[in-house]
Amino acid sequence: MSVLVVVECDKGEVKKSSLEVATYGAQVAAQLGTSATAIAVGEATEANLAKLGEQGISKVLYDNEPRLKDFVNNAYTKLIATAAQQEDAKVIVLANSNVGAAVGSRLSVRLQAALATNVVELPKTDGGQFVVKRGAFSGKAFSDVVLSSDRKIIALKKNSIEAQHEAGKTAEVTAFSAQLGDADFADAPKQVVMQDQAGGILLPEASLVVSGGRGMKGPENWNLIEDLAKALGAATACSKPVSDVDWRPHHEHVGQTGITVSPNLYIACGISGAIQHLAGVNSSKVIVVINKDPEAPFFKAADYGIVGDVFEVLPKLTAAVKELS
Repeated sequence: MSVLVVVECDKGEVKKSSLEVATYGAQVAAQLGTSATAIAVGEATEANLAKLGEQGISKVLYDNEPRLKDFVNNAYTKLIATAAQQEDAKVIVLANSNVGAAVGSRLSVRLQAALATNVVELPKTDGGQFVVKRGAFSGKAFSDVVLSSDRKIIALKKNSIEAQHEAGKTAEVTAFSAQLGDADFADAPKQVVMQDQAGGILLPEASLVVSGGRGMKGPENWNLIEDLAKALGAATACSKPVSDVDWRPHHEHVGQTGITVSPNLYIACGISGAIQHLAGVNSSKVIVVINKDPEAPFFKAADYGIVGDVFEVLPKLTAAVKELS
């Protein structure tokens, strides 16, 4: 029973969530007494793919078809399915990301595989069963799911496992072709518009996020958010009401109907903490809330809270960060 890991890349770099997936896949392979092979999707470099050996990957398959640089659902699905069949992979691990959500269900049908999303722990394989624990109800509950099919697909929730780094270990990068044709790219977007954060930090992959809500009182005050983000090397985000009134672009909207983030640190400034917003940030390792209302619901979910006016707190916090830098 081999393990295939789907590694997402962007601008030559392996995404943070995929480093976690690679670590998880290697640990699952160790449990099953086999090795872990990765299939790379997106724009990658051979040097960075070889570094996946630090996460325990033994071999990386890479198809250098130029049209795979950007996400195309049919093409990515065929690429991963072909790799799984070639490697006779019985377990496929991918990130619970936009790409993972799009291709996971298609792979499940194509490979007749059981699919578990939002998985948070290594599987339990004792007793002849394959049991995974997954989050449910926006992280408010967990369920144990038995995957009984021959092939199994696991979509790992971000920040569920720490990516390991064993210096000096490298993976073998092997050329791979899924024999993709024009028909496989028929659903490709006609134009791809990349909306990077200031400083080139992609919000879904950011380790640090500074986010603002209606408590910022207007777009003219957003420099306070941006100054702190710049000092920390963080991405900026906002709540849904802020994007709805066009204070900030919609690609910065974090929440149940926006982007889901899983940073190491999420700083919420002037956000009350509606349940829809919490659904998009509850995977954060540490949540800091700054709000002048001590009864703001967000404080119940916070690891640290500052009851104070954001217009007084943020400049002091930014100055303190710069002093320590």
